[in-house]
Amino acid sequence: MEKLNGVSIDLTPEKSEQIFFDSMCNGMSYLRGYGLVLDYDKSDYNKARDLLKEQGKGIVCREDVWMQILRSGGKLTIIDEEGDDERFDITLKEVHERVKLTDISILMEMLEERDDATTADYILQTVFFNDVIFG
Repeated sequence: MEKLNGVSIDLTPEKSEQIFFDSMCNGMSYLRGYGLVLDYDKSDYNKARDLLKEQGKGIVCREDVWMQILRSGGKLTIIDEEGDDERFDITLKEVHERVKLTDISILMEMLEERDDATTADYILQTVFFNDVIFG
């Protein structure tokens, strides 16, 4: 449990997933700006999208599908195209473990809905790289 100015945060797996989802919605363009691209198995994407539609989710955005890939046991990969094409893979396990490693002031911004693309970028880097590397 993280603490900041007497405030403690106990992140459940569901809350970690929501924070990561919101970060993908708001921060993926920042990662592209660093020459980083998201990659995933295209058949996993199609299966996840179809599953969400079967569940009656209505309009499905790409972030919904990406989360479903993770929930179905798949992985998401960040590729550093401007570097040496290094790959950073995550599964749902890393989301649960690493969101809570994010600096508590950043988590508070997200939880109090004071977040922006910079907040999301910070969380995404913490999850994918287990650290903040860019920006």
